[in-house]
Amino acid sequence: MTDAVAVKRALISVSDKTDLVPFARRLVRHGVQLISTGGTAAAIEEAGIEVTPVDQVTGFPEMMDGRVKTLHPAIHGGLLGLRDDEKHVTAMREHGIEPIDLVCVNLYPFEQTVAREDVAEAEAIEQIDIGGPSMLRSAAKNHRFVAVVTDPAQYDRLVNEMDAHDGATTFALRRALAQAAFARTAAYDTAIAEWMASALPDFPDNLLLRFERHPVALRYGENPHQAGALYLAPRSGEPSIAASRQLHGMALSYCNIFDADGALELVKEIDPARRASAAVIKHANPCGFAVADDLPTAFERAYDGDPLAAFGGIVALNRKVDDATAQKIAEGKKFLHVIVAPEFDDDALERLKDRWKDVRLLAVGPLAEPGQRRQDLDMRRVTGGLLVQRRDLASFPAEPDWQHAAGPAPDADLVHELSLAMICVKHLKSNAICLVNDAMLVGAGAGQMDRLASTRIAIEKAGDRARGAVAGSDAFFPFRDGPDQLIDAGVRAIVQPGGSKNDEQTIEACNEAGVCMMFTGRRHFRH
Repeated sequence: MTDAVAVKRALISVSDKTDLVPFARRLVRHGVQLISTGGTAAAIEEAGIEVTPVDQVTGFPEMMDGRVKTLHPAIHGGLLGLRDDEKHVTAMREHGIEPIDLVCVNLYPFEQTVAREDVAEAEAIEQIDIGGPSMLRSAAKNHRFVAVVTDPAQYDRLVNEMDAHDGATTFALRRALAQAAFARTAAYDTAIAEWMASALPDFPDNLLLRFERHPVALRYGENPHQAGALYLAPRSGEPSIAASRQLHGMALSYCNIFDADGALELVKEIDPARRASAAVIKHANPCGFAVADDLPTAFERAYDGDPLAAFGGIVALNRKVDDATAQKIAEGKKFLHVIVAPEFDDDALERLKDRWKDVRLLAVGPLAEPGQRRQDLDMRRVTGGLLVQRRDLASFPAEPDWQHAAGPAPDADLVHELSLAMICVKHLKSNAICLVNDAMLVGAGAGQMDRLASTRIAIEKAGDRARGAVAGSDAFFPFRDGPDQLIDAGVRAIVQPGGSKNDEQTIEACNEAGVCMMFTGRRHFRH
């Protein structure tokens, strides 16, 4: 097994020119001949470092707007030739191919390009690198003899090893760099396949996933006996818990992240430019949600929706937290695990830090209006497979196809309340029923095996606040017993998808009681 290999010739072609010149200088100090392409060669040459243009090696000019420059036997023969195989050595000698001992390539910035909302397809296509991945794979395949560098973060490691070994690299380093190179080309190709799949009318036959492990480790998973980790989607771009900045508090746990994500997704439903909103999540379900003209009021009403359940909960807000909001959050005997917001002003941050040593404060950046959220895939692992669907990004308030099914016609204020009920129920675990009164969640029943049990729980949670409230259901009522319970509790309107063979029974119940009922035509199960 070949171990130390002296680096005599290096081919450098990089789109990211971070630390390029210092790296090139250190290689030259070891007597390395530099070969380079286009802009990389120009940058090295401008620094006063001798470099050989790649077209002098291949005998062909760079052509087709740079699409063809390194795809040549003089390059790939120099990378793939086995130095201890006489046939390879003879072939290289006969064709004037010189060995290349080091390849340094970072690929065209395809991922960054397609992350832009306004990118044109032609521009994205031109950022698909061909020669770069080919050189990386050739070098990585022949790592017995060739070192391959894919990231400026690897420069010091490589040259430090050369410093320690008289200009040579060790097999251990080359093997590690080869693994990193194959991982990089795999991620790159996955990003391209992912982007192309996004334009398909249906799901792709082969789903390739690309996530990067978050640098902060989780102590454990959902329970202490389960290992856990967080992985990031490289090109999400949407404000998220996964990509948030933690400003204070203990490390996040698996359950913290899951519940905080649910809270943030709920407040994203409300345009922050129009209304302030706050949500309190406990065990993946909203126990508090409210909208108001200002953030302190929205938080106060959300927390008051179910203070008992809110103890130890997760809070999300859709606007920057100011000191007045922080004061409302901090007062009393509240106990919270996580507070999520676009950002916190300095006074608010200090107040919350002083109030709780351990509470996690997360800043996610400004929230866009609801219609600008990304239509990404929603995935859930099952044993032996993966369930995939589009995110449920149905917009509210009521769309034109809502049907007035029973009782008096709603005015604009009632439609707004019914819309908030649908937003709430969409984020509860099915079977789900919620009660909303004066723009705040006052009662929720979720995750029950029958809808009648969820209805009873929601009414019990609401208590006296059920009178005059509106009720939302994530799916149709199979019988009139659920609506009858809601009517007896004093609700003034019900919104539900409709579609049951017994719809006429629920319509009759609402008409008898003079209760407005709207059909949305859209179910919102959440398992």
